[in-house]
Amino acid sequence: MYQIIINNSQTLNVNIISLLENDIVCDIQNQLLSASIHKIKENKYHIILNDKSFQLELISINNVEKTINLKLNNSLKTLVFKDKFDLLLQNLGLNIENSNLAKTLKAPMPGMILKVLVEVGQSIKKGDAMIILEAMKMENILKAPQDCVIKSIQATKGTVVEKNQTLINL
Repeated sequence: MYQIIINNSQTLNVNIISLLENDIVCDIQNQLLSASIHKIKENKYHIILNDKSFQLELISINNVEKTINLKLNNSLKTLVFKDKFDLLLQNLGLNIENSNLAKTLKAPMPGMILKVLVEVGQSIKKGDAMIILEAMKMENILKAPQDCVIKSIQATKGTVVEKNQTLINL
């Protein structure tokens, strides 16, 4: 069982029933479909589905993110694949894409806050400067670990902070 998300807008539940050489039979949204797939040349395929002909070109495949960029009859599509394990983790609230995101910006060392460069509610991009922290007579610019929105700010100009103290909630 797979879930396929097309262009971040359409979600399909797909169950592959059989896969033999060039032929595939699958259940898509409780509809049984049979297709014949033939490789024309590197990354280019001809598909016959329900007596209709399609040209498919693979643009890129990202195995880590489980995404495929392709052209279907010259129309660009991005497909995101989720298998039963991805769906189980998502249902448990443990989806991998959210687990790697930082929830806070913490002080990497003890020091004094010289300047807070962001505001609550502000959207920032990965690498944007957020705080200037003085430590050992050096100014350190603390940057956003990912694209995010500022939820709250605990740091204020002139305060002394300890290592690992939360400065900003993302």
